[in-house]
Amino acid sequence: MGARVTLWRTLQTFTVTRIVIALVLLLYLGVDLESGALRPDPVNTETCVFYVLTAAMFALAARWQRRFLIQLGLQIAVDLLVISLLYLAAGGMRSGLGILYLFPLAGAAILAPLVLALFSAAVATLFLLGLNLWQLVIEGRDPPLMQAGLFGAAFFAGVLMVNRLAARLLKQEELASQRGADLRIQQAINEIVIADVGDGILVVGEDGAVFTGNPAARRMLGLQADAGFLLHAVPAFEPVALAFDAWLAAPDNDKGFVTLKPYREGDGAGDGEAEVRGRRDQPVHLKLRFARVADGSDAAGRSVIFMQDVSAIENQAQQLKLASMGRLTASIAHEVRNPLSAIGHATELLAEDLHGPAELRLLKIVRDNVTRVNRMVEDILQLSRKAQPNGEPVALGPFLEELKAEFCEIHGLAGDIVYIGDPGGSAVRFDPLHLHEVLLNLLNNAVRYASRQPASIRIFPARDAAGRRELHVQDDGPGITPEVRDHLFEPFYTTSSKGTGLGLYLARELCLNNDAKLDYEYRFDPSALGPRKASGRFVITFALE
Repeated sequence: MGARVTLWRTLQTFTVTRIVIALVLLLYLGVDLESGALRPDPVNTETCVFYVLTAAMFALAARWQRRFLIQLGLQIAVDLLVISLLYLAAGGMRSGLGILYLFPLAGAAILAPLVLALFSAAVATLFLLGLNLWQLVIEGRDPPLMQAGLFGAAFFAGVLMVNRLAARLLKQEELASQRGADLRIQQAINEIVIADVGDGILVVGEDGAVFTGNPAARRMLGLQADAGFLLHAVPAFEPVALAFDAWLAAPDNDKGFVTLKPYREGDGAGDGEAEVRGRRDQPVHLKLRFARVADGSDAAGRSVIFMQDVSAIENQAQQLKLASMGRLTASIAHEVRNPLSAIGHATELLAEDLHGPAELRLLKIVRDNVTRVNRMVEDILQLSRKAQPNGEPVALGPFLEELKAEFCEIHGLAGDIVYIGDPGGSAVRFDPLHLHEVLLNLLNNAVRYASRQPASIRIFPARDAAGRRELHVQDDGPGITPEVRDHLFEPFYTTSSKGTGLGLYLARELCLNNDAKLDYEYRFDPSALGPRKASGRFVITFALE
């Protein structure tokens, strides 16, 4: 199909060229340029006029695109006839018009099968040789037979060469047309897959310019348009932009985990930049994966960001754990707690009679494990007690100072290790006992990884883009890896041999019981943590006041 279109397009070009040649011949042979009148020679004038009209008819017929070989054969036949008449009227070889045969022969070599093209060359050659023989035998003149023979040889050689080149080019165009059709089909398939896939896909440049994105990416980011803005220019997308910059600096680490907080309508970069819809529901947890677009020369400078919304996965996993925990707490008091108390009491009685070092060490192991299991039971039972929180406002300033003093005394820390940001006169609605337990749990985790240098543990209030009050808890230790982050708030998941895996889960549940949210978000702080180094912080987001 592609070859037929190419042949018809070439034939149309051939007919336009014929009109130009016919007009030139008419002006050169049929019109007296000084007077502007037709020459008195009827053969040249009438032949040229006939050629112009026929060329115009051929140009119109070529648009019909029917009977290709018939149209081509008629056009070549008329070309050979007209050129032969003009050649004969001009006196033969010495007129120089024999060169005009190259036009129809080249067209035949390009458009016609090789046999038809060679036949056309044979007709032109036989006419030249026959005319020279006529002049030699009948008229007794001395025609240039050698020149006629050379013209004939040139006709055959030209037809063979042009025909082979045209056939090769036609095959290449057919192949290119087929590859183009396959590419269009593949592109259409890719567009369908990308549009329907659940993961978000963004194509970005090294400067953070977004070239395109699929519907899932627009839904996750809250975009009105899928391109035409910079990630760094939209404040709401700063976590994604910083994670992308960190990957460019260290391409081996091609994964990341970010949290997009709720933001207001129109938190774009200004006039002409991205229009974003404000998220009013809850933060979105995105797992990112980066890949560079390889073009062989590494000159494209474009990369692909794959985004997976893991919020729904986290909620589903939490519901499954809750279902199993509900069945466990129904019998845990009698089936576990009572035998545990008996084991603890027996251990205390044995400690009164045994005094050897080996026996005391074994009793200590039993006592420690009893304490650990008992703490786990207490945490599980506390989850089932949905106590109504105290809704009185809590002044953050005095509350945090008191908590800091208690925490430093428990762990024997210097007072400058824990830094508290200025809360001003702000207050939040949160049960003080619950908030105390949540923050104490977060601080206990922080002190395990902090360097214990001044201000290595920080607590500071803030506000998000939607106006909600937040409380950040951060240490200068290494950030949580994305693999651990996937299970951070799941019950019974822990990375410590002495942990129960219920501390963070219980802290989140207490926050939910007070209409607040507890989350862990990655952050990039070049001034404090080195260039492009990622860390993280726990964030308590309080209810809107």
